[in-house]
Amino acid sequence: MAYYLHNPDDLRGNTHSSSPYEHFSKHNTQKKAPGPEYYSSLSTRTLEPITTGTSVIGIRCRDFVMIAADTLVSYGSMAKFRAIQRISNVGENTLIGASGEYSDFQAIQVMLDELIIRDKLHDDGSTLQPLEIHSYLTRVMYNRRNKFNPLYNQLVLAGFRNNKSFLGLVDLVGTSFQDETIATGYGAYIARPLLRSAWRDDLTQPEAVKLLEDCMRVLFYRDARAINKIQLAVVSAEGWKISEPYSLKTQWLTAEKINPH
Repeated sequence: MAYYLHNPDDLRGNTHSSSPYEHFSKHNTQKKAPGPEYYSSLSTRTLEPITTGTSVIGIRCRDFVMIAADTLVSYGSMAKFRAIQRISNVGENTLIGASGEYSDFQAIQVMLDELIIRDKLHDDGSTLQPLEIHSYLTRVMYNRRNKFNPLYNQLVLAGFRNNKSFLGLVDLVGTSFQDETIATGYGAYIARPLLRSAWRDDLTQPEAVKLLEDCMRVLFYRDARAINKIQLAVVSAEGWKISEPYSLKTQWLTAEKINPH
């Protein structure tokens, strides 16, 4: 362990002291490394998103709701984690997809798992509806925002219950809404106009799959934080299903190589 001097002249001692080291021992103490109490007092908030996912898109139709996201989580601007699932189920009839800070999304998943477990422990034959989970997340996000400790995510909630489809969004400040089409991140500018122009209440699932794939392909072309490996998830009266990741076919021919004739 080292000793630190307030003043180098202290080594010279005091001319009026009986010992040349008396002044040193009187004014200097042994300094220790900070203990666990010091580190536990430091802020552990997410001050800036680091590992982030980009757009999540969704469409609500009469008989089902479908959402899509790619499997990339970027570390800053580096496409580092290429096989991360950003869509998961919440209970039996709700799906959630997230863009933004992935560690915050993991915290939300733990929170929702505990919510579902507590609900099941009541054993009253009732389960949480998609609208209730959407409302719960709205309150959570708004509460964290008021504490200046937000969860840096935009969340897409999709559900189907009692023959009614549901699609809603919640962001990091607690803003929430429901709509027939939803897109987060860069997709709100590029993919959502495509979704709106093609939306019909009576779309079939194959038509919805093609529409979402086309939107994700455009995002891959235009969004520097996107890749062409995606997952689709659908929830309907039969329950929920999340596809295995698969890659979209893309076309990178330049304009010079395309024969206009």
